[in-house]
Amino acid sequence: MERIVAKFGGSSVANASQIRKLAAIIDGDPRRSIVVVSAPGKRHGGESKLTDLLYLCQDMAAMATAITEPFGLIRGRYAEIVVELGLDPAVLADIDRFGDELVAGCSADYAASRGEYFSARLVAEFLGAEFIDPAQYILIRANGTIAPESYELLGARLAETSKRYVMAGFYGRNRHGEVKTFSRGGSDISGAIAARAAGAMLYENWTDTSGILMADPRIIDSPRPIAEISFREIREMAYMGASVFHDEAILPVREAGIPIRIKNTNRPDEPGTLITPSLSAATVATTEIAGIAGKKGFSMISLEKSLMNRQIGFVYRLLGILNEQGVSFEQCPSSIDSVSVIIEDDKLGGLDDVLLEQISRQLEPDSISIEKDLALVAVVGEGMVRTVGMSGKIFGALGRAGINVRVINQGASEMNIIIGVSGADYEATVRTIYQAFIGD
Repeated sequence: MERIVAKFGGSSVANASQIRKLAAIIDGDPRRSIVVVSAPGKRHGGESKLTDLLYLCQDMAAMATAITEPFGLIRGRYAEIVVELGLDPAVLADIDRFGDELVAGCSADYAASRGEYFSARLVAEFLGAEFIDPAQYILIRANGTIAPESYELLGARLAETSKRYVMAGFYGRNRHGEVKTFSRGGSDISGAIAARAAGAMLYENWTDTSGILMADPRIIDSPRPIAEISFREIREMAYMGASVFHDEAILPVREAGIPIRIKNTNRPDEPGTLITPSLSAATVATTEIAGIAGKKGFSMISLEKSLMNRQIGFVYRLLGILNEQGVSFEQCPSSIDSVSVIIEDDKLGGLDDVLLEQISRQLEPDSISIEKDLALVAVVGEGMVRTVGMSGKIFGALGRAGINVRVINQGASEMNIIIGVSGADYEATVRTIYQAFIGD
């Protein structure tokens, strides 16, 4: 039987009511036989994230400070779910034993992982499913990547297609057998690993939004949802700061050619967004752009040198200086006698003067300068390369809006155009481009 892996985020398991919605979704399609869950999310804006409370407890215990208050909040969240769903209260004794482990000095990764661990146990009991502890099957290497044998180990555990399984997200184990977590949001990665291990036909990611939006809703009022987007497009948007899908979660399913569908637990009948290895011909033909993404907080170092193009290794030496200082760059636009490197301020780390001095001394440019407070905006779409007048439409709209463009860069794939503007013009740039393609 074909199988679907359904991963539910924190908002989808925040309380008993949400877990009942989860159960209805699982019961609605027998192919949804593998469920991956996050820790319970926030129920209201003023509430602390459960994972944050777990980290706090571990920190306080390490300093020999009583954890009674934050641990009581954690236990209370699970106790409420147990009571409202009529589950076996024995799990609360296990949570109390975990409190003893915190006081005894467990690792931060182990402490944080228990949010998903206990969440999965409760959901498994409610669904009448088998609970799977990923620490037994998912091996996370020192660099944070997944050891290939994880797919075989987990696949063997998930082999019986007639059964339901519930697996905790967010963690596995390291080569020493110790619990190791992914980065925050890593339950998306766990779901992708499960989908690949099980050879699933689809990986569903259930959250509190009906798919991916074409632009940031904090800038655009009710932006249009994206019906279909490719892995390549979603990677570009995520890289440029769009809160679309956990970056690292794409790789396991992309390599296996398994599509992803983003769905809304609270509105399960809405189609959501399909992320697919390749776009349908109809989507490419009817879609000018997939979306717009961007972020602030960049600096640009620009240098000019006459006959730079004849100096073999000039740019190589420039990037070597960045490498020596441990600074990575985002973009490197150039012309025949000039080159710039755009660096995220967080990565620049206050090394402005050091870099300028090293570049001046080693490369002897005719001029060098640094521009601060830049924002980058990416217009993304696989159909862009086939659309006549795409650049004219973008830059004509920006010109009419009086927005000064500082950087123009197009990737070799020709599926995105990067625009650099002043940080003060960032929001206006996103609005202008969105209106040019979508309208008000």
